[in-house]
Amino acid sequence: MSTTRSPEQGREDGHQIMNSPAIVSQQEWEAAHAQLLTKEKALTHARDALAAERRRMPWLAVGRPYMFDGPNGKVSLLELFEGRRQLIVYRAFFEPGVHGWPEHACVGCSMVADQVSHLAHLNARDTTLVYASRAPQADIARLKARMGWDRIPWYTITDSFDTDFGVSEWHGHNAFIRDGEKVFRTYLINSRGDEAIGTLWSYLDMTALGRQEVWEDSPAGYPRSRPYKWWNWHDSYVPDAAPDPKWVEVSDAGEAAFREHDE
Repeated sequence: MSTTRSPEQGREDGHQIMNSPAIVSQQEWEAAHAQLLTKEKALTHARDALAAERRRMPWLAVGRPYMFDGPNGKVSLLELFEGRRQLIVYRAFFEPGVHGWPEHACVGCSMVADQVSHLAHLNARDTTLVYASRAPQADIARLKARMGWDRIPWYTITDSFDTDFGVSEWHGHNAFIRDGEKVFRTYLINSRGDEAIGTLWSYLDMTALGRQEVWEDSPAGYPRSRPYKWWNWHDSYVPDAAPDPKWVEVSDAGEAAFREHDE
């Protein structure tokens, strides 16, 4: 039988007394979970549809030769791609005047940096992530070492890049794609949208090419491969290599189980 707990029944152990939800049987809990799961799946499908719309966003040609300071000297926006087709640039606030300077970057930007997943998986989808700030490279190198962010490529903004791309007074992720040496801006996520950024999937879903998997609703000609098959350990990616046959077997079984569960 369902029961409720009144505030008077809460524990006074230094925490605020809570008026908790109903305490129910396992059968009732599973029924409530199934009801909410229907809404969660609808949200997932809506998120997929939104990502499909992002892949159809018009592109904006980048007409200026933006330059950055890097650990090895001056680099252009094109060079930030590191030869890959897509680029995501996060504007992190680390500079004089920012709370925490010079020991720390902005508290919020630091929380975002803490959530960055291993970049090998993103790179395997032909996509590069970099951070950009106004701080000099010596300060950036010190900050990365202190905070354990060594894997994140981090550059110094030297011109109007942040102003021109809407991130001069607030943080944000700008996505770019290149066609040879021509660079185009494809999307921007900022403000509360940055709360969800950090995982491989959140990065790929904001890009023009998406996850590049066959199930996605993408324009004709976009790169696509089977889901799961391109996955690998972060230290084992080899460009254009065939997937491990054993992993293909395991992932095929997983896909079949997922389909059966959904049906």
